Amino acid sequence: MMIPPDAAAIAAILDLVTARGPLKSICPTEAARALAGSAHDRSTDPEAWRRFLPQVRAAAVHLAQTGQIDILRKGKKIAPDAMHGVVRFRLATNQEE
Repeated sequence: MMIPPDAAAIAAILDLVTARGPLKSICPTEAARALAGSAHDRSTDPEAWRRFLPQVRAAAVHLAQTGQIDILRKGKKIAPDAMHGVVRFRLATNQEE
């Protein structure tokens, strides 16, 4: 069951991929860590970011379905519904791989 996309997770992903720039990608954990840092004091739970990964993944699927980001596995763009395992996110491009 997929959870609905979270506005904070969407914002975190878009902020990070925009800051990284075109054709550069981010790891989902970067967005999860950004969310954890804004929601909790990391000094009390350095692993708090892990709880945010489902929200980040749901937000990434939404962003990919709406054409805002690409989801990559092994450097290749994949369909949002095929997302599993190790992936990265980048701003959407029009290039085929």
